[in-house]
Amino acid sequence: MENDFTTLPSDPVILLSTVNMKLRDHYDGSLDALCEDMGFDRALFEKYMAGKGWEYNENAKKFW
Repeated sequence: MENDFTTLPSDPVILLSTVNMKLRDHYDGSLDALCEDMGFDRALFEKYMAGKGWEYNENAKKFW
């Protein structure tokens, strides 16, 4: 896994919007599928998002 998070928006609100849009429109809410497609280790990606203030909710299938 590459884990090149520099390809993501740096602004936390735009990051949240972009990731949730991708989850909703392309991955049916599957964080595993999004991470696999983008070359991210899921645990590291969740830690990265948490550092920006966002937590993944399995039931809602999105970050908040």
